[in-house]
Amino acid sequence: MKNKVYLVGAGPGDTGLLTLKGKACIEKADVIVYDYLAADELLKYARKDAELIYAGKKGGDHTLTQTQINALLVEKAKQGNIVTRLKGGDPFIFGRGGEEIEALIEEGLAFEVVPGVTSAIAAPAYAGIPLTHRKYTSTVTFITGHEDPTKKDSSINWKALTENGGTLVFLMGVRNLPNIVTQLQQNGMVPKTPAALVRWGTTTKQQAVTGTLATITENVKAADLKPPCIIVVGDVISLREKMKWFENRPLFGKKIVVTRARAQASDMISRLTELGAQCLEYPVIKIVPPESYSQIDASIDSLDAYDWIIFTSVNGVKFFFKRLLEKGKDARTLGSLKTACIGPVTAKRLKSYGINTDILPESFRAESIIAVFKNETVAGKRMLLPRAAEARPILPKELSKMGATIDEIAAYHTINDTENTDLLVRQLTQGDIDLVTFTSSSTVTNFKRLIPKNRFNELLKNVTIASIGPITSETAEKNGFTVHVEAESYTIDGLCEAIVKKYMHQK
Repeated sequence: MKNKVYLVGAGPGDTGLLTLKGKACIEKADVIVYDYLAADELLKYARKDAELIYAGKKGGDHTLTQTQINALLVEKAKQGNIVTRLKGGDPFIFGRGGEEIEALIEEGLAFEVVPGVTSAIAAPAYAGIPLTHRKYTSTVTFITGHEDPTKKDSSINWKALTENGGTLVFLMGVRNLPNIVTQLQQNGMVPKTPAALVRWGTTTKQQAVTGTLATITENVKAADLKPPCIIVVGDVISLREKMKWFENRPLFGKKIVVTRARAQASDMISRLTELGAQCLEYPVIKIVPPESYSQIDASIDSLDAYDWIIFTSVNGVKFFFKRLLEKGKDARTLGSLKTACIGPVTAKRLKSYGINTDILPESFRAESIIAVFKNETVAGKRMLLPRAAEARPILPKELSKMGATIDEIAAYHTINDTENTDLLVRQLTQGDIDLVTFTSSSTVTNFKRLIPKNRFNELLKNVTIASIGPITSETAEKNGFTVHVEAESYTIDGLCEAIVKKYMHQK
């Protein structure tokens, strides 16, 4: 249905808290109007041809006024668009969603409201603060913390809040904290009442400061806490020390650079984020098709001439089968070919095409394949090796020595990705990066190219380097990096485990 506006709550920051209906509204929108507190990662669900309009408001800096936002929604809907208005948290919890809906109603435009998880409940939950608890309170009140303290007559009944005895949650109230504390105490709340502020709740930047009404203002000042924050007041805060879980994760607060190609980085980012890290995506390589398909086409057309096909990476499998399918063939074309894979992830990708690998060495490197083939009849066998054009020569060289005929074809290329180089250098300069991950030799060499030669030692001196395995580590050390962490199992999970072990040992 065109000429329709979906008012969608984007949640509090953790993209996993977006509702399924909210995601569907983003996916089908012609136009998306989004706020400062609506996570940018959610925009990856948008169609490539969708119009994205930023309408954020933070700290008094308004890109568009509320009246302009209302008019924009009306205008875009009247043009025959499906419009998704993406708002942080929940649209109707101090989100001015009601005002936007009223503007649509006046123009006779269709709309739907998709509730979102509000930071009022999510941020305390991620900070280990249950807003209600049978032993403490059965009521909770949400209050705007944004009210002008110079107003002659407050719309907040401060006396009622203090007499209610339940948990109080103030949204957007950091700048008004002194006034909030004063009002509560002047209206009868005891100074020793627990209080807490949670900044960037549910994200890897989450920061919590606790105290009492008597101390919280100074504690927040000492921590230099800035918006966006929520304020919680009440006895339930005493449960935080034993209930906090989000900040207890092993990599919480660590800023980790992921250099893997963007198309392959999602699993690694998901794993590190789950462990508490803030992942900074700086893919230094791009995986692209070969310059010419002539080699791979010729090998596909003569598959029956081969005895073995060897896959050394997921990309080798992906690009080989992509071309196989494009030529109107499928896995049956491989017929009686035997297969060998380096690593369980590569074998898993091969199995997705209906083929189990015949050889899967325990160690995930080319040398391990060579060792296993010493137990096979190799002499006189013809082997197909579709892999990166830039791959190490050791595998075909050693198999040739054993008497095999090797047809090595470029199934894909890895090229340098220099996007956001300036931002990377700036973050290294500011000391904002704790650790850099390398998942292949190409990520090492391409990352090195991004760093100004005359500043290499200066920028990397306090940065931990983590490598996926000995070959990558050797390349890193040849390029001047000091490798602090090396995976025992040469996989993404193995690398993540090694990083966790490093930081757990430091605690």
